Amino acid sequence: MNDLPLKGIRVIDYSHFLAGPFMSRTLAAFGADVIKVERPTVGDAGRASPTQKDGVSGYFLQQNMGKRGLCLDLRKPGAVELMKRLTRTADVFVENYRPGALNRLGLGYETLSAENPGLIYASVSAFGHTGPLSERPGFGLIAEAMSGAMSIIGTKGEAPPLFRMPLADMYTGIHGTAAIIAALYGRKATGRGQHIDLALYDCMVSMHDYALQGYLMSDGRDLPEQTGDNLPDSTVYGCFAAPDGYLVIAAQVDDTWVRLARLMGGDELAADLRFLGAANRNTHNAEAIALVRDWCARQESRAACLQALDEAGVPAAPVQTIDEVANDPQIAAREMIIEQEHPKLGKVRLPNLPFRFSDYDMGVPSAAPELGQHNDSIAAELGFSTDEIAEMVQSGALYSA
Repeated sequence: MNDLPLKGIRVIDYSHFLAGPFMSRTLAAFGADVIKVERPTVGDAGRASPTQKDGVSGYFLQQNMGKRGLCLDLRKPGAVELMKRLTRTADVFVENYRPGALNRLGLGYETLSAENPGLIYASVSAFGHTGPLSERPGFGLIAEAMSGAMSIIGTKGEAPPLFRMPLADMYTGIHGTAAIIAALYGRKATGRGQHIDLALYDCMVSMHDYALQGYLMSDGRDLPEQTGDNLPDSTVYGCFAAPDGYLVIAAQVDDTWVRLARLMGGDELAADLRFLGAANRNTHNAEAIALVRDWCARQESRAACLQALDEAGVPAAPVQTIDEVANDPQIAAREMIIEQEHPKLGKVRLPNLPFRFSDYDMGVPSAAPELGQHNDSIAAELGFSTDEIAEMVQSGALYSA
């Protein structure tokens, strides 16, 4: 196996919560040396997330594995000097503070790039560094709501449900990873880094595949509405109830519909002109959906529904609960849950990243660092003597839990 592709790249993760840490976690998985820089006493706000085991945050463990930990009090001169030395050795700097906030600490892009012209500086914020909303704070929920994504889910006449997955943060994080890798590649030709400005709101808007597209291409006539568990413009494509659980069926393509119709009602239904062709099925969406709902409800179980659909060649799947996902043999085969050794918790199991390479072994990353775990070794790498490190510990410039 070859060395991981980002071996030799140093990343400073000066971010918190989710989008930034997820981005740098991915870079660490690709082989980068990621140094997680946190503030004294409390560290990354993710350490206080509700998912706790023996005082350890699962949220923090998941998004910060594979990193080294440095904890600095930037109000102390020694810490400022250490941070400056560190940024001069870095290839990438990741932050997700409100635009302009780091300028006051001397950690803005202009300042750091003046000392390190090759630095790639990735900023994540709710609305980006330009535009009338640039100075407003925000979280993923804000971007998900403003993007229009929430307006098209749920049942008409009811408040849209929450996604219950951090779409804006995770999507922004992976976009940031792609942008950083592109910038690293571009730096080979120019020798210079650049500022990458990522907005949660932008990333959510970019995710629209048909809703915004349809509105723009219809000159504003096509305005998507909430349709609950059914897509009336893509019949049959939705969620259905079996006696003991839910499943989804994707039979919107003509030949797939014919197979589903034959399963439900034999050759007579398969030949029914109301449902032949996508336009006809959409016109008669209510009737088609009623037929599928009735068929699913009459089956012995969800498993029986899925077996019959599979044998008929109709794409379908169970709506799995989280315990079913955690114990799914496919997830196990794809190693989408990894097991790590943690110094306090022993063995922990956490969601993995979805990348698989033929010539790279990504292995199991180290557990997320304790607060300030690698202070001494990182400071020594930067040329600080044992006495200087001890002095910084004494002054509080370096902090460890």
